[in-house]
Amino acid sequence: MKQFFKQYIPYYKDYIRKFIYVLIGIILVSIGTAGSAYIIKPLLDDIFVNKNEEMLSLIPLIIIALYSAKGFGRYIQAYYISYIGQDIIKRIRNKLLGHMLNLDLTFFNNNHSGELISRITNDINRIQSAVSTHISRIIQESITIIALIGVIIYQSAELAFYGLVVMPLAFYPLSLMAKKVKKLSFKSQEKNSDITAHLSETFNNIEIIKANSTEQLELKEFSTHNQEFFNVNIKAVKINELVSPFMEILGAIALAVVITVGGREVIDGNMTVGTFFSFMTALMMLYTPIKALSTLFNKLQDAIAANERINDIFNLKAKILSGNNIFPSSCNKIKFNNVNLKFDKKDALLNINLEVLKGETVALVGDSGGGKSSLINTLIRFYDSSKGEIFINDTDIKNFILSDLRDKISIVTQRVYIFNDTIGANIAYGQPYDEAKIKNTLQLAHALDFVNSTQNGIDTILDESGTNLSGGQRQRIAIARALYKEPQILILDEATSALDNESESIITEVLEEVSKDKITFVIAHRLSTIRNATKIAVFKDGKIICQGSQKELLENCKEYQRLHSLAN
Repeated sequence: MKQFFKQYIPYYKDYIRKFIYVLIGIILVSIGTAGSAYIIKPLLDDIFVNKNEEMLSLIPLIIIALYSAKGFGRYIQAYYISYIGQDIIKRIRNKLLGHMLNLDLTFFNNNHSGELISRITNDINRIQSAVSTHISRIIQESITIIALIGVIIYQSAELAFYGLVVMPLAFYPLSLMAKKVKKLSFKSQEKNSDITAHLSETFNNIEIIKANSTEQLELKEFSTHNQEFFNVNIKAVKINELVSPFMEILGAIALAVVITVGGREVIDGNMTVGTFFSFMTALMMLYTPIKALSTLFNKLQDAIAANERINDIFNLKAKILSGNNIFPSSCNKIKFNNVNLKFDKKDALLNINLEVLKGETVALVGDSGGGKSSLINTLIRFYDSSKGEIFINDTDIKNFILSDLRDKISIVTQRVYIFNDTIGANIAYGQPYDEAKIKNTLQLAHALDFVNSTQNGIDTILDESGTNLSGGQRQRIAIARALYKEPQILILDEATSALDNESESIITEVLEEVSKDKITFVIAHRLSTIRNATKIAVFKDGKIICQGSQKELLENCKEYQRLHSLAN
């Protein structure tokens, strides 16, 4: 818990004025609470016993003032602490997502998207109350306890001993409960992540679920996660709810002793009725903040467990680091020099040597899993080579500013990424928005006609994943996005696979035209799409086993001959 507050208390320096208002509210609530206990003594002794008419006029006004202060204090405390807490959580959520986005692609491959969403939403939400409501309540209840103990001791130090002796006795069992609650909170957050992950997977794969009539299968799996989440939460409730009866029983024992001892003092004339009832009121009111502190302590365990899960992410560091060199104004040559790439213990690339000059188009062919995409991933630095170097104009790509390198590369893959935004925003994604340039790029991609036929043209909002477009239309949007970027390096991974033959032929010609001043890589599964490639590299088991022109490969490369015969 100490570490938790050490991490978040520095945030409060940005809210000093608002936190002062919170403290004023806390003090008003504490004074109102303690004062309402103390006022019992003059209320009974001066009004009902001594029949003092002056006090009869004064005490009702004091009671109004005390409860008004208490109400006003509670309001300003609740408002400003909620503001502080929600603003801190907003900052942490932004910070966490920013940190995640800067981690390597390996991190996203190794973690389910639903799990990551759960960290940003559910886990951080569990911290919100801790950094806002809980911390102010802890301060408030602590000050209230101190004020009430002051009233109790002032009224009778002897009775205070009997009334307060239960407090240290309660500490050990309450701390045991808190430890158990923390463990259950951690499990609860893991189960919540499982639910989020399953829902994310279900909604992302709804077409295959419908196609295979597996709705009940998915529901059954979800129900299992849901039941496990319920089981953990109900155990936490069972322990949390033990605090109240435990404190009630201890409090009842203390009150019984106080009534016995204090009653004898009143009967013997050593204590007034007002003093005794003021003491009893303060003592009974004291158990409310003590009980609240115990409950808050248990609730904090939930936030601490969530914070540990969040810190697991913050402790991760990106291994693919940016260099300091600006990318050259012209990319004249790319050279792969003995490049190796490992995933865990598996070799994805082995001793890759390849050189490509500006204006050349290199086709990468071979069976699935041969290493074609891995080569591209090392160029764009989704992964760094485990051995060897990649040079652009004789400079190792690791020396370039990472964002600068990626800004000069465009990729069009079979999987088209569409955002829930306008067509224009999708095409200009990450680049300055230029309406004329967008339309010109759409024209190049042979997409302007269908875009103009939509309700709002380039301002038409696309559904998530572009479900309101056909596969071919989505592919053209992706091609337009790649061209809009005006890259120096163009990567095409079956970029025309979703188009009909006529459109494919037209787009292929466009891509060939725009590739003349670029270095182009074409990952091809259909050899018909690489007829104009300057060079072809044949991949097998992570190696380039042949490279050359199509004519040379048909004469000298058995693997390419096999692929060519399969294509025909």
